[in-house]
Order: sequence, then C-alpha cells, then structure tokens
Amino acid sequence: MTDQKIATTQLGTDGPQVGVQGLGCMGMSEFYGDTDEAAARETLETALAAGVTLFDTADIYGSGANETFLAPFVGAHRDEIVLATKFAIERRDDDPAYRGVRNDRAYLRRAVENSLRRLNTDVIDLYYMHRRDPAVPFAESVGAMAELVREGKVRQLGLSEVTGAELREAHAVHPIAALQSEWSLFTRDAERSAVPAAVELGVTVVPYSPLGRGFLTGSFTDAGQELGAGDFRRSQPRFNGDNARANAALLEPVRTIAAAHGASPAQVALAWVQQRAQVHGLSVVPIPGTRKSSRLLENTAATRLTLTDGELALLEPLADKVAGDRYPDMSNTSSARE
Repeated sequence: MTDQKIATTQLGTDGPQVGVQGLGCMGMSEFYGDTDEAAARETLETALAAGVTLFDTADIYGSGANETFLAPFVGAHRDEIVLATKFAIERRDDDPAYRGVRNDRAYLRRAVENSLRRLNTDVIDLYYMHRRDPAVPFAESVGAMAELVREGKVRQLGLSEVTGAELREAHAVHPIAALQSEWSLFTRDAERSAVPAAVELGVTVVPYSPLGRGFLTGSFTDAGQELGAGDFRRSQPRFNGDNARANAALLEPVRTIAAAHGASPAQVALAWVQQRAQVHGLSVVPIPGTRKSSRLLENTAATRLTLTDGELALLEPLADKVAGDRYPDMSNTSSARE
C-alpha cells in the first residue's frame, strides 16, 4: 500500500466530490483522554494531503471546543474541504453528565449561529441533526433545517441515528445528503432499514465509529484496566469485563485476514466498511477518528485494501456475536425506534 491520495465519491445526489474516507475530529478535544494539540493539527494537514476532504465535528464535542479548535484549519483550507458539524445534543455547565436532545426551531437557530461563530465561517457544508427528539414533529425540525439552506448558512443537510422511515420522511421535506450511523464489523443496526432507504434515495452513508471506538484495532481486552480515567469508553458495555473478553476473542479472523494481506486489524475493519459501497450499491464515507498522523495514513491506506469474497464471508457472522450494547443507554439511537 502506497501513500497516494485516496479515491473520491459524491456526497449525496448533487453534492461535491469528497474523499472516500473522512476524518472524525471528536477525539481531538474530548472523550478519549488527553490530547496533543500540535499533533492533532499535524494530523489535520496530513489528512488533507492524503485526499481526506470531509472533516466532521459537532457542537457537543468539548462543548464547542472542537469547533473552535478546527477554525484555523478551516480558515486556511476553506475551499479545499467539506465541513460537517451537528446540532441537537444539549449539555449543561452545571451538570457535566447531562445530555438532552433538542430539535425545536428556536434551539436550532441558536445552535447554527454559535457553530458558525466558533468555526469562523459563513457557511457549513453539511449540517446534521445529531439525534432525533420524537416529541418534536420531524417535518417541523427538517423544515427548520431547510430554512438554513435557503438562507445560505448551510449547503447540505444530514441526519444521524435515524431509521429508514425517518430518513424517507425527512427527504420528502428537503433532500438529505448524508446519513451518519454507527456501522462496523461489530455494529450493523443500520442495515435493517436505514441503509436500504439511503440506497433508494441516493443518500451517502457516513459510518461513525467504523473501528468500534478502537476495539477493532485489537488493542483492548478490558477497558477498566487499559484506558485512562478520562476515557469515555470505560463506561461502554462492550469494553468491560466478560463482554470485553468475549469481544476480543471475536477478532481472530480479523487478525488472520490482516496477516494474509500484510495489513493491520484496523485496516481490515476499515476495508470491510469501505466495501459496503459495492455490497449495497451506495456512496459510503466512513469517518474514523485519530489524533496521530501515523494512524491517519494507516487508515487511509485501508481504502486500497480489497477483501475477497471468502474473507468477507469469514467476517459476516461477527456482529451477531458481539457482547454488550454500543451505548450504556440506547434510548436515543435508531435501534430504539425500530
């Protein structure tokens, strides 16, 4: 595998060409323990040089700090990148653990202005609803998002963690360019209804956590022992106790396939996600997150790794055998509404 630029694909039915792999920037500000800002900024530049053009953040990441962190990079490369951010998850300064979901128009209007200010830009290329609040009529929320497109504050709309029925409902109000869902060798919930709807509507799927929050790298057996106190994965069911040990044992075929290709387990896991584009017949742009340039180049190299039909067959059963839910509380996921 060489260090050449990655291939491109179209974002939605009429959007820009983007690299077939994007970069999730969340961990550069929060959730995975301490970060090295200089190394993270170097990683952003390395990503762009490798052909990564979709950069993903959200207003919740670091309570806005991740958007502020990205602003200088956005300013330096505004015409070269596709900038994605999200609204809908509310945090409170007086309660660090609080996570509320807000889809109402008033909240959206405040959220987009705050994101534009923090990112120091006049337009967001791809604006996602991060989570769905079923108490707010969906057409009302998507209609409010569509107003932002008409006003020139947003170019394209995206949704995260929605069902196929919800995606169709939203698309009828305004074209949806991208669906962001967790999708990996360990998580295939999206394939039940969301992916078929995306195929039907020409929506790009943007898999988040395509490496299972790092578990698919083969680096963990027990998060309680191996991860720092500031790492949110310590609270994730799949990373702890008997679940973690059972899930680590599932990686044996991943390691075997990696050895056959002279690749890493992470590259095999990412190649599997990338090949969902051919399997399902749609545009797929996973957004693995990393803070290190070396990992970034390892990840992008996976876009040039092709797994055989036999290897795909070996990997097919893994998701059904995974122990533990992907979140401690699954109530705000698409799975809870299917």
